[in-house]
Amino acid sequence: MTDFHSEGLPQRIQPAQFTPNRQGNRSRSGIVSYALLILLALLFVAPIAFMFVASLKPDELVLSQAGTIQGFIPSPASLQNYQDVFQRVNFGQFFINSLLITSSIVLGGLVINSMAGYAFARLRWWGRSTILLVVLALMIIPFEAIAVPLFFQMTLLGWRNTYLAQILPFIANAFSIYLFYTFFIGLPKELEEAARIDGASIFRTFWEIIVPISKPVFATVTILTFLTQWGSFLWPLMVTIDERVRPLPVAIASFQTLPPIQWADIMSFGVMMVAPILMVFLVFQKWFVEGVASTGTKG
Repeated sequence: MTDFHSEGLPQRIQPAQFTPNRQGNRSRSGIVSYALLILLALLFVAPIAFMFVASLKPDELVLSQAGTIQGFIPSPASLQNYQDVFQRVNFGQFFINSLLITSSIVLGGLVINSMAGYAFARLRWWGRSTILLVVLALMIIPFEAIAVPLFFQMTLLGWRNTYLAQILPFIANAFSIYLFYTFFIGLPKELEEAARIDGASIFRTFWEIIVPISKPVFATVTILTFLTQWGSFLWPLMVTIDERVRPLPVAIASFQTLPPIQWADIMSFGVMMVAPILMVFLVFQKWFVEGVASTGTKG
């Protein structure tokens, strides 16, 4: 009996001795992880929060309270700075320009790039693999490398200082095609085969079968394209001359040097420029996360 208890007892109480320690270590590591994530989140949110609070303050308090906790307290608060922006520049025209240009690129890109991605993923045609490699190679070429040749092309076509010069060159996008390709190639082929048996054409299969179940990748491409084009600065600066077709990034670059320099007005301009990006992300947030996960695991 003594041998039985001496051998069996430690085996029974051993889990009870070590389980609390393991749970404690896990809870402590979880607290540390969450604390680091919260700290990183605050670092990213702090500039946006400061910009929003500064847009509500008098101009003389913006720089004097920068770097202090008072810089994040909207006291006193007023919307006068937003009114000043509309009085000093034609903000409405700049906003419409950015909305028109970005929306055209996003909507046109969703159609063109999704069809191209589907063609690479599902259709079999001569030269498909070679052209796909070319598309992938285009992803590593920075825009700055082709900006000057593209500028001369727009000049020869007579499209400088127009909406076309800011829209057409960016509808087809190699990275967007790749995202659609990696998503479509992971979809089950049985859905398309059933549609083909029922007599559906390739275009009908794509629009009525594939598109409705591809919301995650469409949301992902929408957000990434909108974010990129809404903040585009170099190309609009090169091809636009007057304010009639200039978007917000070029406008705010001119506004921040417009005398008298009012930092509160600049912050108000920045808030109104960032707000649409946040709204688009909040609308497509759920599908965006699913799209990133799916395109990252299926490719």
